[in-house]
Formats: sequence, C-alpha cells, structure tokens
Amino acid sequence: MNEPARTVTTAPTRDDGYLPLRDYALLGDGRSCALVGADGAVDWWALPTMDSAPTFGALLDPRRGGRLTLRPVGPFTVTRSYVEGGTVLATVFSTATGSVRVTDALTLGDGSLLPWTELARRVEGLDGEVAMAWEVAPGDRFSTAASWARFFDGVPMISAGGQQLVLVLDGVGDAELVGGGFCGKFTARPAEAGLLTVVATDGEPSPVPTAEAVTRRVEETVAHWARWGRLVRFDGPWRDAVVRSAFVIKQLTSGTTGGLQAAGTTSLPEKVGGSRNFDYRFSWVRDTGFALNALTSLELRGEVHAALSYLLHAVTRTAPDVRVFYTMAGGEATAEIDPVPLWRGYRGSGPVQVGNSAASQRQLGSYGDLLEAVSRYVGHGNVLDGATGRLVAQIAQQVCAQWGELDAGLWELGQQRPYTSSKVGCWAALDRALRLAEAGQVPPEGADRWRATAEQIRAYIDEACWSPTKESYTFYAGTDDLDCATLLVARTGFSAGDDPRLHTTIDAIRRELSAGGPLLYRYTGMQGQEGAFLACSFWLVEALTHAGRLEEARELMDAAVEQANDVGLLSEEIDPDSRELLGNLPQTLSHLALIGAATTYRDAVSPG
Repeated sequence: MNEPARTVTTAPTRDDGYLPLRDYALLGDGRSCALVGADGAVDWWALPTMDSAPTFGALLDPRRGGRLTLRPVGPFTVTRSYVEGGTVLATVFSTATGSVRVTDALTLGDGSLLPWTELARRVEGLDGEVAMAWEVAPGDRFSTAASWARFFDGVPMISAGGQQLVLVLDGVGDAELVGGGFCGKFTARPAEAGLLTVVATDGEPSPVPTAEAVTRRVEETVAHWARWGRLVRFDGPWRDAVVRSAFVIKQLTSGTTGGLQAAGTTSLPEKVGGSRNFDYRFSWVRDTGFALNALTSLELRGEVHAALSYLLHAVTRTAPDVRVFYTMAGGEATAEIDPVPLWRGYRGSGPVQVGNSAASQRQLGSYGDLLEAVSRYVGHGNVLDGATGRLVAQIAQQVCAQWGELDAGLWELGQQRPYTSSKVGCWAALDRALRLAEAGQVPPEGADRWRATAEQIRAYIDEACWSPTKESYTFYAGTDDLDCATLLVARTGFSAGDDPRLHTTIDAIRRELSAGGPLLYRYTGMQGQEGAFLACSFWLVEALTHAGRLEEARELMDAAVEQANDVGLLSEEIDPDSRELLGNLPQTLSHLALIGAATTYRDAVSPG
C-alpha cells in the first residue's frame, strides 16, 4: 500500500507565477479539495464545497487568485508521497542547511466530515536547520469578495464575503498582517514541530481548535484513509495506480450526496494559450456509469450504493429525459456560463468561467450510461426497488422513441450528428433493460419492443456507422472519420472479443489517431488542436484485452500508467511532445478508465 517517495524536481520553478500541472498533488475530504504545489503552495482550494468559488485560486491567476504557502526560504529539492498510501501528503524539502517535512491534510473527525473545514500543515525538522516562511493570502473568490484580515483576541482571522478563516498557529513564528492576509517566519529544527492550520466556515460562527486537537485529527485522518485503502480489493498489475485512482474518485465524491465531480478544477486549458477551458465541477451521468463499473470491480459496496442513489435521485427529477450532468447537490444544471472578470487563466489561457453550456445538450449515450450503472448494481448482488424498476422501464421506452435522433455525442460537440458512440449507448441501454427484466428487477411489459429496437439499432450501426475503407466503426454515420469512443463497443458488449470488426477497429484507431507511444487523440482532426486524451489510452487497453490481445494490452498499459505525475494524478489530456499535463486536474474519467482497463485485464488473466 505504501507508495515510494519520488523526486519531483531539483528546484520547482514557476513561469510567470504558474507551476506545471505535473507539480500538483491532491488533498480532499469529500467536501472540498485542494491542490498543493511541489513548492509548498496551495494554489487551489474551493470552499466550502468542491464546486464553490476558490478561496485560494492562484492556479488560474497568481495575482488575483490567492494562495497559502509554506516552504523553505532558500533553494530546495523535493520528495513527496501520500502517508501510508492514503490522502495525507508528506513533502520533504531538502536544503543546503538541513531538511524538513511538511504534512498536509484536509482533516476528518473520527473518520467523518467535520462541521467545519480544516486544512492542517504540520512541520517537522528532520536534520540541520531550515529557515521557513508562510503566508495565508486569500484571493477575490472569482471577483466576488475582498478579504479583511485582523486579530480578534490575539487570534488571526480573515473574512471574505461571508466566509471566515481562522488561523491556528503553533511553533511557526508570529503572524504578521500583510494586505488581506497574514505571513510569518520561523526556523525548523530536529525534534521540533510546528503547525499552520486554516479553519474555514461560511455564514456561521468560527471554532478555534487547539493545536493539539488539530494534530490529533491529522493522525486520525492518516489512520482513516489507510483503513479505507485496505478496502480496495485488487490483486493484479498496476495496483499502486489502481488504488491511487480509487482514492481520487473517493476524494472527488461528495460525502453528503454521493455525487462524483468530473474534475477538481475549472478552466484549465486543453491547450496552453487556447480557449477550450471548461468547468467540470458537475456530476456527469457518463462518469457515474464508469464509476459503478470501477467501484464494483474493486468491491467498494458502500461507494457503489451512494453513487447509484445520487444518480437515481437526480435523474428522477428530469425523467424520462436524462441530462448530460447534474449539480453536485443532485439538481438540474443550467447551461448558463459566467465568465470570471479580470482573471487571466492558467498561463494566460482564458477565459476562466463558471458553468458549462453542455447542460442544454442531448446526449443519447447517457441512457446507456444510466442503465449500465443500474445493471452493474444489480449484478453486484443488490435488488432494485419498485420505483427504480419502473424508472428503468420508462427510460427504455424513451430510448425506443429517440434513438434515431441526432445528438451532441459523447464529446459534447456543437454539431448534432448520428454519432456512433451514442447509438451504441442506446443499444446498451436496451440490452441492460432486457437483462434486468429477465432477472425480475424491471417490469417486463415493454420487453418485446426493447428487443426489436435493440436489433434495429445494431443493424443501423453495422451498416451506417461502418467504413469498409478504414475497416472500422466510424465517428458518425456517413463518414470515414474515426473516434476513440467506438472502442467502447467492447466494453458494452456490442462487439464480442472474437468479432473481426473489433480487431480492425482497434488497428484503424491506432494507425489514424496515434499521438505517439500509448497516446491517442479523441477523434479525427484533433491533432494540433488539443492534447492527447488520456482516457482513450485506457479504453484501448480494455478493448485489446476483450479482443484477447493481452501482450499488446499489457505493454500499452505499462506505458499509459507512466503518464501520471509523481503522486499518481492524471489530468484530462497530455501534450504528446512535452508530456505536460493539460486540462482539468485531477480528471475522474481518466482515473476511472485506468481502473476499468486494469480490472478488465486482471479478470482476463485470472478469471474467477
């Protein structure tokens, strides 16, 4: 379970105030999440919840965003790892005069969310002496608030638009007022420990815990996440990567609603200097479908139930229509986008924005994602209630009525077309509905129509969405362009492992969409427009495994797993040349695809 500490860089350096995305590690408690840079700066921390405006957001604007820093004063090198393989981060800074360890945690109380949010940074001198400096400087929370710092009865406090931060300091020097925040200096020595803690509340009184209580919670948090990690059932290659991915999914899942946020951030670009910057702080039906696959494969039963319950409660509000995504609270998202004024964006890649216009799109593949999630739940030995059974039947009827319509496709494109992946998703929805009806979990009255329509969809895909020239399933009906999402014909069961069309589709995609090594572009025409899409690499591994091409699958998986950063995080995309991470970080779809590929391979080489 323990992950080795790995050297990040000789000297983490910033370009115009920005760190490479590879230099970030994730903290998360199931309510908020933070990104900690290898140089000791918390450049992203959205409060009070993951989808809130960031209190510390220098990731997207070093001047206006604000950050929380703790690091040596002089030059240093860095190693870091997660303590006992969990979610508490340990960073060792080595300098010419000594070394020091900083332990960062979003703390829990007895394994549960605290009534407030608490980020603790514990400092321990290891050898020699290290001059240290810290600063707590909130930003303007997406141009909505100005911070006011003051001492109240000797306690450093910061207010910003109804949000209140209390600093709990011990052994880290005296706090000095600076602008809208505080700073301080101290020297770390062996056998001495210091503590810098930020306690956050919104529109309510602020607790002021003792340093001893915070330190105890850090230790309890380490123990809790170590126990949770042992619940992950996976014996096979790439275990460290699988367990880390499971932790990422857990950290980005709301501990109160069960909703899975698609990424920890908003507006990180798919190409530096470009404008394809999206807000992924919502819960996608597609991702939850993948999550049920991953979580059941890892035997995480509590998380499985929570994810499906969230999804069903959300979908019930819009049924029989299924939205592309829902808010983290389970509500219907709007398509309104609010640009954040004045913020520069990561390395000047604007706009920074809140909201996602894909909320108004139709994605027919979401029906398949939903019913796949329900089917996986039942396949895990669970039983549906009557209302859910009726909902599944209602959704299946909707698929029968709508499958032939145009939509925006899995990639949420502006031009509506008959996308192959959407048709496969509709086929999968009816296939799962039929299985559930046969198992007695769903009312069977519409089964004859579902079966006939599924056969009709299959015939359409095999004829209209197949390119004899490329010998491949295509991006959409009537084109020879290719799309990595068609690799999912294997995962859904649309294509059997010995189907020649699966094999030639795999080969065609590898020829035409390769970005070098294990990397793939999403679909034809994306070369030069954006980076390689990391989930596609793992979909290829999964397709190769289903096709029985295990040696190819393992070789590709080895290379794909290596694309993660030093602490195992994956973003949405990667630059094929520089290998710099691109897009929102961490990206749940990338981690879900990794788990899917690893568990599929495990089951193929060790069935039963």
